[in-house]
Amino acid sequence: MAYHYLDEKSKLKSFLTLSFLLLLLFINPSSVFSKSPRPITDVEIRQIKNECYADIESGLWGQQCKTSMTAKENCALKCLSPICYELIYESDPLEEGEKDLTRSQEYKYCMYKDGESLCYML
Repeated sequence: MAYHYLDEKSKLKSFLTLSFLLLLLFINPSSVFSKSPRPITDVEIRQIKNECYADIESGLWGQQCKTSMTAKENCALKCLSPICYELIYESDPLEEGEKDLTRSQEYKYCMYKDGESLCYML
């Protein structure tokens, strides 16, 4: 009798797991089958970055992001792609007046390569 109870319990658990996976598939099928249906475009990046700037200006990212243009840029880069920011800038954020073209290109490449992290925002 106890064995039958465990069997029913595991069937229920399997059913709930399957139901959850089907729900995920229904909600966002592209995230289940592929990383990204297409690379993110410059226009989309610019659009998301502008939304990040608006969030920063409204205070959603805290006052530390509004102390200078460089602080704002660091926050915008983190907002735009937390994954790429962590890889490229987190250990050495931009400093006042710094223009780092090499890291800028690395960051941009990271976004194109890992654009799926951004696509959910569109």
